[in-house]
Amino acid sequence: MRWTWDPVKAAANRRKHGVSFELAVMAFDDPLQLSLPDPHADGDRWRTVACAGPACLFIVHTLPEGEDEEGRIVSARRATARERKAYEEG
Repeated sequence: MRWTWDPVKAAANRRKHGVSFELAVMAFDDPLQLSLPDPHADGDRWRTVACAGPACLFIVHTLPEGEDEEGRIVSARRATARERKAYEEG
């Protein structure tokens, strides 16, 4: 899957949360990722908890409608203890 994002938003996210969207992309390779729908006024979004190495992340994103479309990362931060527990429990 291909991912895209707003570079200004990505820079702000990195300053605020210390997490790059490039790291978030790597977390999507986690076969144990936990994704739940997050309906939003701007369109359907998803909340995913996934790990990239030792970093367990909480990522808000869209999913592509078709094969030629890209997913869009909206935000990414370190997962809270509660989110990580939900991930670990599956």
